[in-house]
Parts: sequence; C-alpha cells; structure tokens
Amino acid sequence: MIEVIKNANFDFVGKFKFTSVISIGLVVISLFGLFTKMNYGVDFRGGAEVQVKFAEALKLQDLRGVLKKGGFKNVSVQTIGEVKDNEFLVKVPGAEENLNKVTDALGKTLKTGLAAKSPEIRKVDIVGPKAGASLRIAGFQAMGWALIAIMIYIGLRFDFKYSPGAIVALFHDVSIILGVFAFTGTEFTLQTVAALLAVIGYSVNDTVVIYDRVREHEEKEAGMGTLDGFINKAANETLSRTILTSGTTLFVALSMYFYGGLAIRDFFFAISLGVIIGTYSSIFVAAPVTLLFDTLKKKDELPVGARA
Repeated sequence: MIEVIKNANFDFVGKFKFTSVISIGLVVISLFGLFTKMNYGVDFRGGAEVQVKFAEALKLQDLRGVLKKGGFKNVSVQTIGEVKDNEFLVKVPGAEENLNKVTDALGKTLKTGLAAKSPEIRKVDIVGPKAGASLRIAGFQAMGWALIAIMIYIGLRFDFKYSPGAIVALFHDVSIILGVFAFTGTEFTLQTVAALLAVIGYSVNDTVVIYDRVREHEEKEAGMGTLDGFINKAANETLSRTILTSGTTLFVALSMYFYGGLAIRDFFFAISLGVIIGTYSSIFVAAPVTLLFDTLKKKDELPVGARA
C-alpha cells in the first residue's frame, strides 16, 4: 500500500482530552441549532412542489425575482435535468387548508410574469403539514435504527466494549452535520436524510478498520501492552490508508458539489462534511470512548477495596 506518511508515530491518545472538549462543544452547539434554527424543506414542514417547464431559456435568478414580486417568500427553486431543458422545481410552503390556493396563485404568477417564456405546469405535488411531520419523524427513526443495527454488528464482529465508541462517533458526526445545516440555513430535505445514512455507513467503515487493527494487536500482544498503546499503533498504521481513502472520496464529493448542479448540491454538501467529520471521529471520538468504557470495565472487575 502507498504510504503517505512513512513510519507515522503520532500520539493520538495524548490529544484525547483536548479533542473531547472540542467534540462535546460542537455537538452541544449543533443540537441547539437543530432544535432552534433548522430550515426544514417542504418534505418535512408541508407545502407544495410545482414542476414547471419554459419554452425559452430562463435564468434561475429571474424566476426567483418573479416569484418574489408575486409575494412568495421562503420559496426554494432549483433546475431539473439539463440546462437546455429549461425545467425547474419550485417548492413553496403553506398551511394545509390553503395549499390549493397557493399552487393556483403560483401558477397565475408564473403565467403572468413570464408569459413570454410560455410556462407549462407539468406536475404539482402537495404535502400536508401532518404528512410532513410524519416524514420528519420517519427520517430520524431511520437513522436511529441504522445506529442500533451498527451497534449490534460491532458488538458481534468485535466485542461489545467497542460498540459505544462507534455509536457515539456516529451520533457526533450526524449532530454536527445537522448543526452546520441549521446555522447555514441549508434546507433539510429527504435528500439530506439519504446523505446522512450514507455518511453513517461511510464513517463506521473507517472506524471498523481501526478497530480491526486494535483487535489484531490485542490478540498478538496479549499481556504485553495496554489498550491505549494498541489504539495509537492502530491509528498510526492505518493513517496512510485513511488519508488516501478520505482524500479521494472528498475530492469526488467536492467535485459533485461544485459542478453537479443545484439539484444534488445539498446532498454532496452533507457527504463532504461527513467525510471530514467522520475521519476525525474515527480516531478522536470512537477510540477515546472505547478506552473510557474499557477503563470503567476494569474498575468494576477490581475488588471493592482496590478501586480508586
């Protein structure tokens, strides 16, 4: 394997106290943003999605300008397909009792303000607030079930002392991504849920690689070292692999973010954040939590009089 850093010998364990404080602070701030500032999309708060096609080319900012003049606020507009198709998806929020009126008014605004472009309403989808709330709950439940399944897998694959570290690391990753979305005002949609599930899978894969190497050292050097020493060795031995894997994945994700178009930008924004945060958490969140639980387990095994 290509070694980006030869004979790496960093003291990762020695930085755990410092990185733990940073991680806890970021998670707390992120959870605050999640509950107070999250900008849920039409999928989750209720509203209408209108797919419209124009006979002539139209700039995205011009369409937004017409909608703004028509009195539509908090509207999300994005292109669909190729630029030459002149097709857009307009998402507009609204209460359940007036969604039909909102879509009718939107159609009139488009046909009046952009009559020269010959707008054609191709599809209208309406999501009531109750259905949106149900989707929001289902989205978070999907992530919760994914975390539980991963905890069971880690416990069976390695040892249950490793499970809490993996789960805390994944919770850390998802929380911070949600916090970034909340504080940047990026819309949280079903697409974002899909991205978060992908991040969970990617992040746990990186954690498993380190755990596997730690277990190898525990088996080969039983009674000859400590868990913190094995974690340091494992992190250093897999460092080049981590840099190469995460670097190439991040390169692709950023390329898609900048050049893939507005329709998939938020998805790859979440993926890019997940690669960076997930790589960090595999070493600086999963490992210290595993070390903590191992220390607590050993204390419980000591006679009562010998405990500190």
